[in-house]
Amino acid sequence: MYLIINTNTSPQFNLALEEYVLTGMEIETIILWRNSKAVIIGNNQNAASEIDMDYVSEHNIPVIRRQSGGGAVFHDLGNVNFTIIQTVKRGDFSNYTLFTSPIIQFLATLGVRASLKGRNDLVIDDMKFCGNAQAMKKGRIMHHGCILYSADFSDLGNALKPRDIKIESHGVKSVRSRVTNIAHHMENPIPVEEFFALMADFFMALDGIEPYELNDLDIEATERLAREKYSSWEWNFGKSGAYNMERSARYSYGIVDVRLSVEFGVMRDLHIYGDFFGILDKSELEGLMRNIRHERGSIREALRQTDIDMYISGMTVDEWVELIA
Repeated sequence: MYLIINTNTSPQFNLALEEYVLTGMEIETIILWRNSKAVIIGNNQNAASEIDMDYVSEHNIPVIRRQSGGGAVFHDLGNVNFTIIQTVKRGDFSNYTLFTSPIIQFLATLGVRASLKGRNDLVIDDMKFCGNAQAMKKGRIMHHGCILYSADFSDLGNALKPRDIKIESHGVKSVRSRVTNIAHHMENPIPVEEFFALMADFFMALDGIEPYELNDLDIEATERLAREKYSSWEWNFGKSGAYNMERSARYSYGIVDVRLSVEFGVMRDLHIYGDFFGILDKSELEGLMRNIRHERGSIREALRQTDIDMYISGMTVDEWVELIA
């Protein structure tokens, strides 16, 4: 098995690298990596029901869908991520004990007692510091985990707190747990960069582990996948499936209540209710919103030549966008 020490901190590149190694290479690998700030959602999740889109937009935090299932997680440079990719053997899938035991052993060398709790969480004193997930393709299994070492919990809490919107969705909901940073449980905490290096040393010392350095072809293929897939709206948001959403707000000019249905990120139907006034029939505004992406840029573009005040007297485009997206 090979060890890849990946120093790239682009979340799009790093998720693309996992897929490239899983499906485009034949070697068995361990990858150690860190991401700059990002929200990473599970393959089967609806982004709108997991994330405060206002917060992530305001703070320029990208939202990226990964290959594996499970819940949404927040990444920053205070996290250390590990990925194990190998030929699948009988009993490997959902065998979280097998894949997480090296992490528990490594932490023990730092005086930290960790354990596996439930199906896929690593905990210290019953507080979660690492969620784990898996995916299988082409007879190979990928196991990865996000280790909280010195993460910014204010960003984590704000980004993963959906707005007050009623959403009915078949997407898998995240299960929120009490979380902790490993650094809080060390007698003498060290910088995250040193923790990362010690983890790399631990894996390199295991029997049968050799270093692997990404070559130009590996990097080129990964960068292409990062651009074409992991940076695309279609993958990150369009794959959210179908959901229904309700949102209402009270303004000085009346109550506006919106009900909409979305399929694969595109608004298919929308209805507006309330005690507001308008010169033009609201059905025209409802029609303008159909068959466009349920995201702010597309909504603004659809209204570029429209005076929304004519449909809902007193309302601005900013208020409308805030209400429905």
